[in-house]
Amino acid sequence: MDAIDERIMELLRADGRAAYGRLGEQVGLSASAVNRRVDRLVADGSIAGFTIRTGRPPGATPIQAYVEIFCSGNASTASLRATLEAIPEVRRAGTVSGDADAVAYVVAPTISQLESAIERIREAEHVDHTVSSIVLTDMFDR
Repeated sequence: MDAIDERIMELLRADGRAAYGRLGEQVGLSASAVNRRVDRLVADGSIAGFTIRTGRPPGATPIQAYVEIFCSGNASTASLRATLEAIPEVRRAGTVSGDADAVAYVVAPTISQLESAIERIREAEHVDHTVSSIVLTDMFDR
């Protein structure tokens, strides 16, 4: 990966729908050259996928929380992953160092739906308990 690839990835992070022609103008390449580079970056795993972030409807403020997950016994990462993937409110999760075994980023439209999602996490096999922190202010999102 060279500096041009890194710049293309930076531009795609800012706007995943950016036209290759526009990207090419910004990095000094043709649209087809940008297309080839993006295809290569996808093929080699540097770009794992493309996604969208939906805008919030006027007046709607989803509730966000980081949920620390503490497991008992020999909890399988694969089993915990399957449980968390089945809960649509869980947007991101990972194992972590420190006291908790994993952390999940959970987003729900209401407190009651957030509570329900956390309950489903707590009911998972090998989950001993959780500690939740609700996000008060979004400072930035890259």
